[in-house]
Amino acid sequence: MTPAIIAFIVVLLIGAPVAVVMAISGVAGVYSLGGERLVGIIADRMFSGVSGYMLIAVPYFIFTAELMNQGGLTQKLIAFNNALFGRIRGALSHVNVTVSLFFAGLTGAAITDTVAIGKIMIPEMKKQGYDAEYAAAITACSSIIGPIIPPSVVMVVYATLLRDISVIDLFAGGIIPGVLMTLALLITSIVLAWWRGYPKQAGTPIRVAILAFLSALPAMLVPLIILGGILSGMTTITEASGFAAVYAIFIGMVFYRNLTPHKIWLALVTTVKFSGVVFFLLATSAVLGWFVTRSGIARDAAELITTISDVPFIQIMLVCLLLIVLGTVMDVLPALVVIGPVVVPAMVSLGFDPLHFAIVMIVTLNIANVTPPVGMTLMTAARIAEVPYERAIVSSLPFYGAFIAVVVMLALFPSLSTWIPSLLD
Repeated sequence: MTPAIIAFIVVLLIGAPVAVVMAISGVAGVYSLGGERLVGIIADRMFSGVSGYMLIAVPYFIFTAELMNQGGLTQKLIAFNNALFGRIRGALSHVNVTVSLFFAGLTGAAITDTVAIGKIMIPEMKKQGYDAEYAAAITACSSIIGPIIPPSVVMVVYATLLRDISVIDLFAGGIIPGVLMTLALLITSIVLAWWRGYPKQAGTPIRVAILAFLSALPAMLVPLIILGGILSGMTTITEASGFAAVYAIFIGMVFYRNLTPHKIWLALVTTVKFSGVVFFLLATSAVLGWFVTRSGIARDAAELITTISDVPFIQIMLVCLLLIVLGTVMDVLPALVVIGPVVVPAMVSLGFDPLHFAIVMIVTLNIANVTPPVGMTLMTAARIAEVPYERAIVSSLPFYGAFIAVVVMLALFPSLSTWIPSLLD
């Protein structure tokens, strides 16, 4: 175990990509267990890590999201949500949150949400008198709803990596936590808008609101088509993701008429790049995961947790703290593939429901995605807003408080994560 830990720390400190870190530390760990006779298993583990049929859904989901981005969906969703909140103080702040809720079913990745929505909302919020750092903070914090509301690339990767629960249960389990995150942000946004005196907008006539809804409706049907097909059992996840991509092309070219062959090509290029990163991570994590299982690290982690406390709530919050710390220096997917094979078996052995802990883990890692010093989504939003990162961090603090409240609720009440999946059994 020691050679793997040393290799992991050294390669990480020299700045190598996370996938390379996992590959090298996994090889070192495998070699330490059985020498040259076990090295041959590395190629087999890497292949098995990316050979699952369900993983075909990953590039399809990414492609669908990129098609909708290129097809101008964001503007349609913003117009519709603006019609809903126009008369309320701080309307654009609330629109920022609700657009992320609708957009979440199309992206499944926080950074995509931040860029697509932030480039439109942040300049408009600044123009109407919102603080630039506040505009960056609300955009970044609302974007993490994306990987929690299904369909979610993170959930597909989790199900493939750990294989203790189905991706269908993960999708269903993420619905209530995603809505809770949205409500927590909305409440915080309303309070801050009233406290700071942010502007109202003119009310939208009913006719204009109906037209905005009808214009956005074809796009909003994408997540319903995906989830409806999957949860009803009519389609597999892979089939639903493929149909969603075809549907996205159809409405982009026929209904919205602004999805050109060149934009489809750009969406394909982005899909290939992002998919390559995901699959490389999965391949290398399979080696490290095999080593973790054989070496007993998960068992040792469980024993360490029990020595600190035997109270389940304290145990899960300690793990959440660890996830936050790890997530502050790593993106969500790399953090998941590094820590997942260690903590998930440990927590299951302590009696935690696998689905409950999976949702808590996914939510916590996404919160870490807007937590400094890295916080890629917050950093990206700060760049769009042209404001120092430190000021964006300060403006994000009230939203962090709302997030922590949601995590505590999810930890205390497992049924928030397991109730909807139980209805599907």
